[in-house]
Amino acid sequence: MRFFLTVLLWISLLTGCTPAPAPMHLHQIYQRDSIRVGILNGPTSYFVGPDGATGYEYELAQALADKLGVKLELVPAFFIDELLVKLSNGDIDLIASGSTISEALQQKYRLAPAYQLADEVLVFGQQKRRPKSLQDLSGPIVVLKGSSQAETLLALKTTEPQLQIELNDTDDPTELLQKVAEGKIAYTLADSHMLAINQRFYPNLGVALTLKRQQPVAWLLPKNSDDSLYAVLIEFFGRSYEGADLLTLEDKYFGHVRRFNYADTLDYIEAIDKTLPRYKNLFEQHAGALDWRLLAALAYQESRWDPKARSPQGVVGMMMLTVDTANLMKVSSRVDAAQSIRGGSRYLQRMLDRLPERIPMPDKLWFALAAYNLGLSHVESARLLTEKDGANADNWAEVKQRLPLLRQRKYYRQTRTGYARGDMAVYYVENIRRYYDTLLWVDERKQAELKQKAASSAATPAGSQTPAAVKKAAPKASTSKKSEPKQP
Repeated sequence: MRFFLTVLLWISLLTGCTPAPAPMHLHQIYQRDSIRVGILNGPTSYFVGPDGATGYEYELAQALADKLGVKLELVPAFFIDELLVKLSNGDIDLIASGSTISEALQQKYRLAPAYQLADEVLVFGQQKRRPKSLQDLSGPIVVLKGSSQAETLLALKTTEPQLQIELNDTDDPTELLQKVAEGKIAYTLADSHMLAINQRFYPNLGVALTLKRQQPVAWLLPKNSDDSLYAVLIEFFGRSYEGADLLTLEDKYFGHVRRFNYADTLDYIEAIDKTLPRYKNLFEQHAGALDWRLLAALAYQESRWDPKARSPQGVVGMMMLTVDTANLMKVSSRVDAAQSIRGGSRYLQRMLDRLPERIPMPDKLWFALAAYNLGLSHVESARLLTEKDGANADNWAEVKQRLPLLRQRKYYRQTRTGYARGDMAVYYVENIRRYYDTLLWVDERKQAELKQKAASSAATPAGSQTPAAVKKAAPKASTSKKSEPKQP
């Protein structure tokens, strides 16, 4: 009721001295006990993962429903046009697209407060020559029909008549980025946050030009005189900024992908194919309660999966253990891959166990990784600085802003442990998170391929031959000594 009264106050502020119209939209939401959110299916908005529904826009929409005390009713779609029709017909209350909003849509619909800003960037495959200007392009730019990117390019066409534009009405933005990575199309125009997500999987995607900067990412509402839901969103996003909820959510989905290194990601994906198979069983065997893929990502950050790795500081092996840590974890040989992985896994679990139980996951895991790198006492010092600032010391997004302060005397003199390279610990954790995400994606794709292959084999009747096998068994029509091409 307090929240509802605050909404009415916002309506009165928005409408000045004029009596506020009846809050019909908000009233309808309470009457049906649900808010209907149109949402695009995609990696930055909403998708169903192994543990259920997830995505930045999905979590924001759920938080809004929780704030209102109603159920969240998702209406997913693959194209924005489908959702616009539903919004115009009153079948949904708002659209959470997770993408920049074109000027045309801003004229036709009401824009909720922007909660992100994204650049519109021209994306090319780094295996090809980078164009230095729009005049330097060697092919068309493929974009989604009706998108903000399409509007940007069509407007540019008036001053850049040579510009080739191909409007696509079948693929989603992720598929267009994948086609650029695979060389199937030369260019696309994408939102910068969408590109950041996909560069973990397709490291050869690069930015050639930035065509528009700081474009709003916001939800869409019907354009009418009913301010009731709009007032709710003003307060919702305002409180989310003040309470650092948006900061936490942005860190969860985008905080670790902003820093992208083309060569490093390319090397990592190659190492997953060539090096990881030799040690995968060891990671699975010694992961304990941890995900083996997280343990593998930690090991790659530490040693690039080199069991004989050494640093100038005297840390050694796959998990780069110090002598003291090795002794504590009962590791007799730090260059033995099995012992090192077992010791590193136990040490990370020890960090987790020593952190307060009240810290939620995955924040607790990020703190444990920072402690693995920097030491738990320094992490606690950063948490103390966070608490002194009146922020949430159990929130990784808040604490990671204070960790770099441990390099500055005016801050580290307030702690018991003194100076520490806290900024390096932040990079360390973000790198592991990127490696982990990439390995999850690669591993899940391989598992899907194996299931598909098993299903195909099961569908083939016993004793029969697949077309490929028949072709391979057929008599050769030639006596040439050239070898037959290998079957896929």
